[in-house]
Amino acid sequence: MNEAPLGFLFGLLAVLILMSGFFSGSETGMMSLNRYRLRHRAKTGHAGARRAAKLLEEPDSLISTILIGNNLVNNLAAAIATVLAIRLYGDNAVVPASILLTLVFLIFAEIIPKTVAAYKSEGIAYTVSHVLLPLKKLMFPVIWVISHVTHLFLRISGIEKNDGSEQIGLEELRTIVGEAGHFIPKAHQGMLMNILDLEHITVEDIMLPRNEVFGIDIDADTADIIERLRIAEFTRIPVYQKDIDNIVGVLHQRDIISSVDEHGRVQRDALMKAIRPPYFVPEGTPLNTQLLNFQKAKRRLGIVVDEYGVMQGIVTLEDLLEEIVGEFTSNLSTDTEDITHQPDGSYVIDGTTTIRDINKTLKWKLPTDGPKTLNGLLLEKLESFPEANVSVKIDRYRFEIMEMKGNLIQAVKATAGKKQQPKLS
Repeated sequence: MNEAPLGFLFGLLAVLILMSGFFSGSETGMMSLNRYRLRHRAKTGHAGARRAAKLLEEPDSLISTILIGNNLVNNLAAAIATVLAIRLYGDNAVVPASILLTLVFLIFAEIIPKTVAAYKSEGIAYTVSHVLLPLKKLMFPVIWVISHVTHLFLRISGIEKNDGSEQIGLEELRTIVGEAGHFIPKAHQGMLMNILDLEHITVEDIMLPRNEVFGIDIDADTADIIERLRIAEFTRIPVYQKDIDNIVGVLHQRDIISSVDEHGRVQRDALMKAIRPPYFVPEGTPLNTQLLNFQKAKRRLGIVVDEYGVMQGIVTLEDLLEEIVGEFTSNLSTDTEDITHQPDGSYVIDGTTTIRDINKTLKWKLPTDGPKTLNGLLLEKLESFPEANVSVKIDRYRFEIMEMKGNLIQAVKATAGKKQQPKLS
């Protein structure tokens, strides 16, 4: 080495710096890859993705290959720099040369390659895989020894090779969807988020409450039943006997049309035959479970009952789908709104409006872990049946009861105060 021309040594040192930069960038590029995107591209037949995925199947071997190569070229570069320093300036130049070489390696073999690889991880990883794959095979004996020694120390320290770190939970998946940016349209992001929320929402959160259910009394005259069907806003109507709690079936408008005789009348026998058996849903059923249950039972309407079998309301497949895609149907009766904005900035809200609907519509944060409706929330807060004009404050929200009907709050005037800023200690 002492006899080699200086030009050759400087050229070899420059090559070693480039090789060190190659290994440093390779490590960052390979480890920065999005594993899920990589698997997708590999499945679609992308050659570079397949090579990178094959390398990442054994990350310890890949890291060993990169580190062996990187340490080898770094040590050779240090030796050559020492020889050059001694030949040019004598023994006193060894320390300054080492400091200079460290700065050169830090900038050109570490920071720059790793920064570029972090920004362009896919392109870098797919390119370097051409070299790393055969290099890994060439270094197999050395890697084998190093890997076994490494695994021995890992076992002694109690670290498992496969710890499930690549598995993601719902919260991590929510973060991935939320940070997808322009890769997933806003509307699709919302639907995906709603799907992830289905297991946290139960049927009573979206059901039509019992007091708002439109039904038909099976004991009524045929003419009265037909009139009720004529004014019905829905295609599927629950049928009860004497009391709405006693649901005996569900009637579909389409089946009635097919039962009309040549005189335009409906025979009672045909009407009774058109009634389908009821489908009951236990309260507390998560929406993701109920979606599958609707699919298995081939039903679109369920009667929600509590643990005693008492009817609580009805839930439909359309209600459930609206939780995913947003509201896509409109009630035929548009004379009244559950939430009406007032000129003074307040809102008049129907007492039967669900807390979830209020939060979604007004972007409020009323508690949802207790009563499901505004009526229930206010009664729980008051602990008694109030008179009209009574005011209730919950967090920063103020409610004034405008109208009572029996033991049910009919209308409420609601306002939201300013958000409280956290106090700095």
